[in-house]
Amino acid sequence: MSEIQQPPNEKVLPQQMQADDTINLLDYIEVIVKRWKMIAKVTAVAFVISIIVAFLLPKVYSSTAMILPPQQDQGLMSMMMSQMGGGALSSLAGSVLGTGTPADQYVSILQSNRIEGAIIDRFKLMKEYGIDYRLDMYKKMDKIVDISAGKKDGIISITVEDEDPKRAAAIANAYVDELEKLTLKLSTSGAGQNRAFLEDRLAKAKVDLTKAEDALKAFQSKNKAVDVPDQAQASIQGIAQLSAQLAVQEAQLSALRSRFTDNTQEVMDMKATVGNIRGQIARLEGNGKGSSIPSMGTVPALGQQYLRLMREFKIQETLVELLTKQYEVAKLTEANDVANIQVIQRAEVPDKKVKPKRGMIVLASTFAAGLMAVLFAFIRDFALRMPEEDRQRWNNIRWLIRVRRT
Repeated sequence: MSEIQQPPNEKVLPQQMQADDTINLLDYIEVIVKRWKMIAKVTAVAFVISIIVAFLLPKVYSSTAMILPPQQDQGLMSMMMSQMGGGALSSLAGSVLGTGTPADQYVSILQSNRIEGAIIDRFKLMKEYGIDYRLDMYKKMDKIVDISAGKKDGIISITVEDEDPKRAAAIANAYVDELEKLTLKLSTSGAGQNRAFLEDRLAKAKVDLTKAEDALKAFQSKNKAVDVPDQAQASIQGIAQLSAQLAVQEAQLSALRSRFTDNTQEVMDMKATVGNIRGQIARLEGNGKGSSIPSMGTVPALGQQYLRLMREFKIQETLVELLTKQYEVAKLTEANDVANIQVIQRAEVPDKKVKPKRGMIVLASTFAAGLMAVLFAFIRDFALRMPEEDRQRWNNIRWLIRVRRT
């Protein structure tokens, strides 16, 4: 009679579940109801602790500066190059003026140790954060500073998080200041080097032109008039143009080699261009039947000497003309080459924290603790219901673990 009146308990339900091989939701509800006090206590303790921890965490503020990388205005330069004529000169102008820098390059510059190091020293951040090693400070900077470029607009955002709102804004603005200093220094240095290089090359070309002009005048004064066919003179003019372009391209190749290796695409392309121009000159200067100056083999020796002097003079004259225009462009570039970083938004001192999100911390911690308490209740209930055979196996497993540890 007592067995009939006995309510279902944990020893009866597992046998029924094993027999039916089904999961009864009431079994789980029973475990939770049976151990609700433990679950409630754990959840309540977690709730209180999470509130205390959330309010003990320091406030973190975020400040953002936004800039637009330097955009080189090449409209005036391109117009000048088109009026000068010649693809070689336009190509060299592109090298002098620059090919445009993507925003990602400026992001890398901002993330470089040169910029970060200057900011670390400027604000004495190693002392402020209590960090002994500079390498660790760089890692800390990577955590508190986020620098990214917009994929569509190219605008660079510099976001700094810090417990001090004023320092967060100051560091973000310092990134902008240091970038302006560095780009101005690099731009001025590069433009100055290009101008000096062209100045030296132009001075040498003028000397060569004077020599060629004096030699041609001396020849004409001595030999009076020399009969040279018009076709030969036209071919000389073409060779002079190509030779001047070759000198400009070789100057550009020399400038590229000073910055890049011979395996880079820029250097290889320029070498191919130089080789192409040399091939055109060789075809024009061919001897005999292959020459573009067919009368070179028929004119007397005096005429041939005149042609050589005339060709040298035309080459130097064209070269000086091209280099003079290029030199003027370089001087104009140097005069106007400033760091044209457009500051879209200066970082302002934030008045509202971004971290910690105390409500989320309390909710997440409380929910996780309650879930763990429920899980522990099921594990505990399962351990109590474990058959004797399984209990023995579990004891053996525990014994093996202890043996291995010892």
